[in-house]
Amino acid sequence: MNQNKLIELLGLFVDGGISREDYDLLVDYIRANPEDEELNIAIDTVFKNSKKFNLLNGDDKELIFQNIIRNKHFDSEIQNELEIIPTFAPRLWYQLGIAASILILITTGLYFYKNRTVDDNIAAKVVEPKEAIITPGDDKAILTLSDGTKIILEDAKNGILANQAGVSIQKTSDGELLYSFSNSANTVSPETKENVIYNKIETPIGGKYQVNLPDGSKVWLNSSSSLRFSALFNGHTREVELSGEAYFDVSKNKGKPFRVITKDQIVEVLGTQFNINSYSDEGPIKTTLIEGSVKIIYKDKVVLLSPGQQFQPKELVSAVVEADTEEVVAWKDGYFVFKNEDIKSIMRKLSRWYNVEVSYSGNIPEVGFGGNISKSKDISEVLDVLQLTNAIHFKVEGRRITVMR
Repeated sequence: MNQNKLIELLGLFVDGGISREDYDLLVDYIRANPEDEELNIAIDTVFKNSKKFNLLNGDDKELIFQNIIRNKHFDSEIQNELEIIPTFAPRLWYQLGIAASILILITTGLYFYKNRTVDDNIAAKVVEPKEAIITPGDDKAILTLSDGTKIILEDAKNGILANQAGVSIQKTSDGELLYSFSNSANTVSPETKENVIYNKIETPIGGKYQVNLPDGSKVWLNSSSSLRFSALFNGHTREVELSGEAYFDVSKNKGKPFRVITKDQIVEVLGTQFNINSYSDEGPIKTTLIEGSVKIIYKDKVVLLSPGQQFQPKELVSAVVEADTEEVVAWKDGYFVFKNEDIKSIMRKLSRWYNVEVSYSGNIPEVGFGGNISKSKDISEVLDVLQLTNAIHFKVEGRRITVMR
């Protein structure tokens, strides 16, 4: 990789605007070439050109370095990696500290940035998080059958869970719920075809689940979400009701539209991929089209989306905007992706995934954070790196997290 490309990728990394593809490219290069002189020069160039770092005073620079070396991730393994950072050009302590932070954050798979200068008084307010084992969420859900029977899916054994009117419900070894016709469509009685048999799957806080519907469509449910659907799809449409967030990969059927019903909105497709975020605490519903096309019916409005667009309904003026699809669907792929996102929005996501209560103390600064990290990490790893910005700090008491300045 030439030096110009390195400078470009490192600049995107520091500014929080790097794509997943470029991020992986940068990670692979640094791990394979830690002693490359061009890497050292590229890091120095990025620091020199970055307004964020040039605005820091001497005390702030020292504080950044001290916070990095006190971080629990700065263990012997990372120390060894730090020792091989080349020193061909002179570097101030704070430059070494930020260089170390790049190495540490790439090693842990997370990067964060802040979009304002550091408060001179922050140094006296550092609060070390208490050790607390708060593990991430997992495949958890409750399935309610048409007769009211409830099945806790994480406790159920793999295999056939139930049979309903010729439809077999199976839990797979991959932790998915699979609906399939146990008999041919011709053997389902006319009486059964006329009856609508509804099932409901609900994920708790700290849970997620994938459902493979009887028509071949796939639905990924995020935490604290529910999906009500027909076990047969034997009407003229395929209708489901959603609360929370879900990603849909709808099987094509031009003769039987697929409809997702949420509060005040209906999304209708013939076969496509899209994401709906309808959490009540996240503001307006956000429907994001990944591929294909969708028709959205919101009150008296009809909206058509193209791939990459997002619809945000509002009482006065609704909006169709260009969406960052990587950020929108990252949760489905097992990642948190934040791009210039405020701390309260981030903490809502962490609260749902880690099943924690979040409170705020004092005036929380308006700071934008960017980064990505695997959702399989313990929450302490996320909080530790967020604290490296010195914009905010955390106090952890049991399952309660207080965000403070």
